[in-house]
Amino acid sequence: MARYEPPTALPREFLERPEVRAALAAHNFGAVFRIARSEAGISYSKIAAECDMKPDRVGILARGVGSVTTFEKIARISDALRIPGNMLGLAPRQWESDPLHACTAPNTDGKGSEAVHRREFFKASAAAGIAIGLPEIESAKPGARIGRRIPEQLRMRAARLRRLDEVLGGADTYHVYLGEFLATKKLARESVCSESTEKALQSVMAEQAQQAGWAAFDAGSHVDAASLYEESHELAKQSGDFPLAGNALAFLAYQQAGDEFRSVIETADESCRTAGPDAPSSVRALLYERLAWAYAVSGQASETERALSVAEAALAEGGACQEPQPDWAAWVDHTEIQIMIGRCWTELGRPLRAVPALERALSGYGDTFARDKSLYLSWLAEAYLSAGEVEQAAHTTMKALSLAAGVASVRPRQRITPVVQKLGAYKKLPAVADVLELVNA
Repeated sequence: MARYEPPTALPREFLERPEVRAALAAHNFGAVFRIARSEAGISYSKIAAECDMKPDRVGILARGVGSVTTFEKIARISDALRIPGNMLGLAPRQWESDPLHACTAPNTDGKGSEAVHRREFFKASAAAGIAIGLPEIESAKPGARIGRRIPEQLRMRAARLRRLDEVLGGADTYHVYLGEFLATKKLARESVCSESTEKALQSVMAEQAQQAGWAAFDAGSHVDAASLYEESHELAKQSGDFPLAGNALAFLAYQQAGDEFRSVIETADESCRTAGPDAPSSVRALLYERLAWAYAVSGQASETERALSVAEAALAEGGACQEPQPDWAAWVDHTEIQIMIGRCWTELGRPLRAVPALERALSGYGDTFARDKSLYLSWLAEAYLSAGEVEQAAHTTMKALSLAAGVASVRPRQRITPVVQKLGAYKKLPAVADVLELVNA
């Protein structure tokens, strides 16, 4: 029996176009429908029939109004337009077993690594799970009055989408996060609301801008990241959300670490003062650990230790009183603090302090979080090397390289490269030779 080929199937060369890839990554199906009609000759009525949507709904989406967020509908569009699952955060679709529809996902090395394939499968499954739980946003026509409920829905979406960062790199998530931010800006610009709702929207936009800025930074787009952090800072100040404004400054300092040390420390210190002593405990822990990092990269050991102590105390305080924490800082826990302690002491050339903290933290850190674990292993490898444990450093670097394969982030390779260069002095050791062979393969 011949395989069914829908009349809306998009040509492979169409899917490879940058603007189409960007639209798919952002789940901007309206843009895809619009381009499909104008350049592939696929009518809205055909798209509607194959996607089980009303024709006017397709037209509205194509005009840039509304969005598609439910897993079931995204999967239906994937099947109707023959968009490979990996381009939409879905597991491979059943029809993809047909060689005619094989389409290589971005950021793959083509080597068929089993570890990479397992990770890609998990990433797709995780993204699909997140898509199922995304809350719908009430539609609002231009000029319509909106209430407090919409900012609350947008904040819930931001919290849900933040989970993508646990398994995907910035190159995968940037357009998703940026799309959310730009859509909220458009909503705020075109709608009417009370002053309190306006401030709530500004706070949500500040949070969304930070998400997009982090993804841009992780993808290596530092200019875009800095611009988004600065815009987030202004929006957070306008909304009166000073903990969030402080976090924007902390992001800026973290990105600039390694530049002019005095400026970095001043920005990190200002982030703590902006958030204030009444900020939630997880926020204070986050900002002070980033201040500690700014001190560490500038070689100031006593100031680093003091800031780390403040971060640990803030976290302990939050655990004791069980106060509510903003979702954007709730990920800061004892493991995160231990990792930062290990990173700081590695940077300061104190491996006897760094190694135990990193080993404790990483002992229960799953390989699923490939980007972060590969980064943290690079610091552990560097600490081992500083302690003269060359073979252990080589084995740890090998693990970091394995995890970094297929991760859509520039940071793991940037961190691992100088460690490999230092290992080059011991190239006669078999464990080091294996690392160098893998890097040069």
